[in-house]
Amino acid sequence: MGYRVLVVEDTSVIRRLIEISLRSAEVEIVTRGDGPSGLTAASTEASDLVVLDIGLPGMDGWEVLKAIRANMPQLPVVVLTAHADQQSRVRAEAGGANALVIKPFAPADLRQIVFDLLMGSGSSQTREQVSSDSSML
Repeated sequence: MGYRVLVVEDTSVIRRLIEISLRSAEVEIVTRGDGPSGLTAASTEASDLVVLDIGLPGMDGWEVLKAIRANMPQLPVVVLTAHADQQSRVRAEAGGANALVIKPFAPADLRQIVFDLLMGSGSSQTREQVSSDSSML
């Protein structure tokens, strides 16, 4: 059985890195570049997981996350942010994100988090991945 992952990220280079990171025979990647189209895709297309950037045009990722949680509470969401501050961590957890990934990130770390959530082995509490690996974007 294949999985479908919706990636909502406005930066094409990062969107491409995520696609490459998750490339697998079992994962179909669907991408959107702004908040409104990402929310529409999450609502109308059958996705198994959403990778959601916070700094999006049109509607920020926090608003998208709130709408996803209100309408699709079981849909796993991995939040991406460049802000490694406590406020982002608290907001991700309070908003119902399944994981928080800080940019820059190691592709292997993102892949592991996504696959853990897809396979149902992700924790019910928000996971956090903060990395300082120089091989990252």
